Amino acid sequence: MDSIRNPFSPGAGTPPPELAGRDALREVLHVALERARLGRHAKSAMLVGLRGVGKTVLLDRVRADAEAAGIHTLRIEAPEGRSLPAILAPQLRQALLRLSNIKSAKDYAVRGLRALAGFASKLNIKYQDISVGFDYQPEPGLADNGDLEHDLQALFEQVGLAAKAAGTAVAIFIDELQYVEEEQLAALITAMHRIEQKQLPVVLVGAGLPQLRGRMGNAKSYAERLFNFPVIGPLSGPDAERAIRVPLRNEKVEIDGRALTRLIDLTHGYAYFLQQWGYHTWEQGALSPLTIDDVERASGSAVAALDESFFRVRFDRLTPKEKRYLRAMAELGAGPHRSGDIAQCYPAKVTSLAPTRSSLIAKGMVWSPNHGDTAFTVPMFDEFMKRIMPSDDWRSA
Repeated sequence: MDSIRNPFSPGAGTPPPELAGRDALREVLHVALERARLGRHAKSAMLVGLRGVGKTVLLDRVRADAEAAGIHTLRIEAPEGRSLPAILAPQLRQALLRLSNIKSAKDYAVRGLRALAGFASKLNIKYQDISVGFDYQPEPGLADNGDLEHDLQALFEQVGLAAKAAGTAVAIFIDELQYVEEEQLAALITAMHRIEQKQLPVVLVGAGLPQLRGRMGNAKSYAERLFNFPVIGPLSGPDAERAIRVPLRNEKVEIDGRALTRLIDLTHGYAYFLQQWGYHTWEQGALSPLTIDDVERASGSAVAALDESFFRVRFDRLTPKEKRYLRAMAELGAGPHRSGDIAQCYPAKVTSLAPTRSSLIAKGMVWSPNHGDTAFTVPMFDEFMKRIMPSDDWRSA
């Protein structure tokens, strides 16, 4: 096959050639955004799921849909080690500047920029990482108390008033939301609660690992009533088939039934893995239709590519203790696993492993689907751990 014409795109957050299986959720979010624009009740949403299921791709597609419909959007990724005000402030400034160009919204947007100046100047003393240009002088008493929960409510309210005056909505998209600290997450939830009470056209669409739902519930007990939490999982059989067949047919290439079934089995229907296997199967193929032999030959290079990028980049961030803990989990299989069973693999006391488990949760490597259970956030990571730590030396390390 011609490598130049390879239709598959196995990149981090790279849009696939065919976004299969997400149409219903895209429509739900479209309705929510349009209802917000009309000033009607619209629930914000948190997309939760494991690594590699396509949360970032879906977040970006929904944002593109919103922009095409004339809704103002902000796109933020919440990295580890930065505060929520630091990542929000520059994006809110851009949104308010755009709204200030609309005659009916100018006064509200300018007041929002004054609120932002007070917000950033006061909170920078606390967080020391806020960098944003000030277009107007602060208005005394507006979003400048130095208390994040109070000030963020006031700031969001000004953004909502400006959007309402402009006849539009503002949609805030935040990826990797599980990295936001609980106090700051609570302030964000409170601000969105205030927006809903005042029926202002601001919608939050977040994405994060499965633990995000529990973290938001811990931050504010009413979070689960305020947001929808759609679970983004592996694609169903028909949707996985569509994700492979459609890009191939666009290149006038077919894949036989046995090959397609095998490809889906190997990837478990996870969106990122489908792109990897599709890409390498194309590279192995010589003629249409692609065969099961092409898929089997592709598996070696697909696994090697995953090991080098998708898996290894996460493994390299781990301490020796964290690696041992994940290797013990891998010994038991894909999971989830009880803490006592993991401890027996060392052997070690459950209590002695608790700090390691907590640090792995903080790094987004594992999560707890139920009390006392631990599961990988990265699909097929158990197989990787066995490949990279194949001997039993880890038990006594």
